[in-house]
Amino acid sequence: MARTPLVPGPDHPITVTPTGQRVTVSVDGRQIAASDAALTLREASYPPVQYIPIADVDPAVLRASDAHTYCPYKGEASYYDLVVDGTEQADTVWVYPRPHDAVADIVDHVAFYPDRVDISVGG
Repeated sequence: MARTPLVPGPDHPITVTPTGQRVTVSVDGRQIAASDAALTLREASYPPVQYIPIADVDPAVLRASDAHTYCPYKGEASYYDLVVDGTEQADTVWVYPRPHDAVADIVDHVAFYPDRVDISVGG
């Protein structure tokens, strides 16, 4: 059954803008991603999320997961487990392979749970 996307608006705003600064992601001091082309997604009252081009993530640390979730504003998310130096963190990275039109810019970008990795913007 097809799901009807919800469109962001005054009650649930979403913006996607270039971050404009270098974004790095590390785990236990090991850098696993670095990008000058990150996007900042701001959604309603949630904290901003950094979306990094998947091409700027070390592919050796990503392992596809079977997990999927659905957001009516963004679409269906697929997940990756993060495997760094033999330590696995399940479903730590997500991607919207076919995001809804309102957030189409995040295609081919991934985001990380900030409580599981260290994300630095501009530093």
